[in-house]
Amino acid sequence: MEFTTEKSSYYNNLEKMPVAEILEHMNAEDQTVPLAVAKALPQIEKLVTITAEKMKQGGRLFYIGAGTSGRLGVVDASECPPTFGVPADWVVGIIAGGDVAIRKSVENAEDDPQQAWQDLLAYNISDKDVLVGIAASGTTPYVIGGLQMATAHNITTGCIVCNSGSPVAAEAKYPVEVITGPEFLTGSTRMKAGTAQKLVLNMLSTATMIQLGRVKGNKMVDMQLSNIKLVARGTRMVMTEIGVDEQTATDLLKQEGSVRKAVEFYNLNKN
Repeated sequence: MEFTTEKSSYYNNLEKMPVAEILEHMNAEDQTVPLAVAKALPQIEKLVTITAEKMKQGGRLFYIGAGTSGRLGVVDASECPPTFGVPADWVVGIIAGGDVAIRKSVENAEDDPQQAWQDLLAYNISDKDVLVGIAASGTTPYVIGGLQMATAHNITTGCIVCNSGSPVAAEAKYPVEVITGPEFLTGSTRMKAGTAQKLVLNMLSTATMIQLGRVKGNKMVDMQLSNIKLVARGTRMVMTEIGVDEQTATDLLKQEGSVRKAVEFYNLNKN
């Protein structure tokens, strides 16, 4: 069975194309990705809903993947604490081959169907948690094995794949299938498929955190104030929310450590 992510590109003789034409065709293909994601919104909604439910009960969200898919999971997980002020172990990204594989390809790491479960056991994964396998092709043994073992241990499973009818989707209770089609560069799933996975991961983590109360209005009120830019953003948010001057907002933010706490402190003590 040939999956669409492996089918030959619609374009040929790429090495003979002018740069402008290469970019034009790549951009045209990229514009199809959000449309493919839109078709998967009902699937994404189901995955977000169950993830939020499990996390409200004290569960965690785990991502597993290999290569580009694994890196995307690690990136999304690592951005949750600074964006939403959550503990580092609420969302965990695991890549085949370990952290060294984030920067350098680890030979055959994705081909071991037993290793993902061993990696997950290091985090004491349990049936309170949610496991999402990320695999553009939907055929990665590392991901398949991890999902199979999770199911055997009554752990809720989901996936993000870019082919229909894949082995990974067959192992996930809440599959998300975004069918992105052939890549501009044949088989290079770091392109359209990777973009689709990033969009879905953004949706999954952000929508889940909204459901968990980590957003107020449209603001990241629990974000970590880890640099000058974020302190300035937080100051503006406090000024807007409670109508104080910049210095007062800055002082409150430094005192309380987050926008949410600064606003709550002010509202409790303004009288």
